[in-house]
Amino acid sequence: MSELTAFALAALGGVIPALAWLWFWRREDTAHPEPRHMIALAFLAGMLAVLIVIPMQKAVAEYFILGTTALFIVWSGMEEVVKYLVARVTVLRTRAFDEPVDAVIYMVAVALGFAAVENTLFLIAPLLDSNVTDTILTGNLRFVGATLLHVLSSAVVGISLAISFYKPKRIRRLYVTFGVILAIILHGSFNFLILNMKDEYLLRTFGLVWVGIIVLVAALEWIKRIRKRKWIRR
Repeated sequence: MSELTAFALAALGGVIPALAWLWFWRREDTAHPEPRHMIALAFLAGMLAVLIVIPMQKAVAEYFILGTTALFIVWSGMEEVVKYLVARVTVLRTRAFDEPVDAVIYMVAVALGFAAVENTLFLIAPLLDSNVTDTILTGNLRFVGATLLHVLSSAVVGISLAISFYKPKRIRRLYVTFGVILAIILHGSFNFLILNMKDEYLLRTFGLVWVGIIVLVAALEWIKRIRKRKWIRR
């Protein structure tokens, strides 16, 4: 298979599933849906985040002596911080960000953009080797595992933003900091389990992510009912 064909198929395999998940999560915001161009901007910002993270990860791997597990945990932290920062720069300061649930929707869109590019990169190697089995296996595992991990970890940051939406700025900063730290812990823990758990227990790790997604869906229903009360957003 030619490199161009492999890249094209990898891009389709990475982007289309991410867009399918994006369609699913947008349905959670049907009352006051975000503008499509803002969702697209968040998705593109997530894709750009990969291009920012990769050189940083390579630098850490080159200049710091870390074991494989420690390295992947550090990489997890870098990914979560960069995903939040690109969201903050592109969509979290706009007028479209006008209700608590928007924070979760935008962070999920950024996460799916990130996952789309990351999944594309993972699919290129087996496609170049014309290994159909590995390609399908990789794609499926990324779809039900790593992609949803990105959604879950970024959504945690979004939930922190949502809960603190009507609170003073200093309190919002504390919530966001806690959210990013928790996202790093979730992402790092997943990578730790994947690297250190026996293959026969791999689906159990993915199962934990799915449990987290169910909790996220329930949390979204609660967030939709958050209304302005005591605190005044400044």
